[in-house]
Amino acid sequence: MNAPAPNAAFFTETVEHVHHWTDRLFTFRCTRDAAFRFQAGQFAMIGLMVEGKPLLRAYSMVSAPYDPSLEFLSIKVPDGPLTSRLQHIQPGDQVLIGRKPVGTLVPDNLLPGRTLWMFGTGTGLAPFMSLVKDPEVYDRFERVVLLHGVREVKELAYYDWLSQELPQHELLGELVREKLVYYPTVTREAFRNQGRVTDLIESGKLCADLGLPPISPEQDRVMLCGSPEMLASMKALLEARGFEEGSNNRPGHYVIEKAFVEK
Repeated sequence: MNAPAPNAAFFTETVEHVHHWTDRLFTFRCTRDAAFRFQAGQFAMIGLMVEGKPLLRAYSMVSAPYDPSLEFLSIKVPDGPLTSRLQHIQPGDQVLIGRKPVGTLVPDNLLPGRTLWMFGTGTGLAPFMSLVKDPEVYDRFERVVLLHGVREVKELAYYDWLSQELPQHELLGELVREKLVYYPTVTREAFRNQGRVTDLIESGKLCADLGLPPISPEQDRVMLCGSPEMLASMKALLEARGFEEGSNNRPGHYVIEKAFVEK
C-alpha cells in the first residue's frame, strides 16, 4: 500500500486493529493526533492515497471524543472506489483523516426534550456509538433509545458491547443502566425484535415494547442515520406527526445525517 504523503488537509494515522464482522462489514481503529477534536455524532473525511491522490469518503467516528484512538465502521463494496481497498487494510497500514469533523447529529441541533431516539440502519449505527459514550447526552435527556436495524443477526455490530460491556462501563455504567435502551431489530431472520423502523413505529409495537407513549414532537427528539430509503420514510413519518427538522443554525425536533446518502 502506498504511503500517504504529508498534506495540510489530513492527518496521517496508523491502523492499530481491524475486525471483520461479516463479509460485508468491518471495523478498524487507528491512532489519533492530539490536535484532532470532534463532537460525538460528527464525521470526518477518511481514506487512502491511491495513485498519488487522496481517495476519501465521509465516515462517522465510532469513538468517543475522549478516546485515545479513532474507530470507524465500514461496509465492503466489491467495486467501491474506496471500500474495495479499505477492507484489506492491516495493522501498521496508514490512513488519511480529514482535519475538519462536521455533521448534524449533535445534541445542540435538537430542542430540549425528554426522550432521545437514535434510529440507525446498517453502518448508520456509527455516530450513535459515539453519542452513547458521551455523558452530555445523558445530562440532556431522561431516556435515550438506540434502535439499530439490520437485515441479518450477524450484522448487529457491537451487539455484545452495547448489551453487556457498556452497562458495566467504569464511568458511564450507572447512567447507561438508568437511561439507555438498546433495541436491535432484524428484517430477514428470526430475532426477538423484527421489522423495519417505520413499521415498528406505525404499528405501535416499538413504543409498546418499551412501555413509552407514541413518539411526538412535544417530548421526543430524533436522530436519523442510515439508508436513503429509511431516511426518506422516517422524515415523512416524523413530519406527518408535526416534527420539524433541525440544523446547525436552527435546532429542531429531529436531525438527519445526509453526508452518506449520495455515496
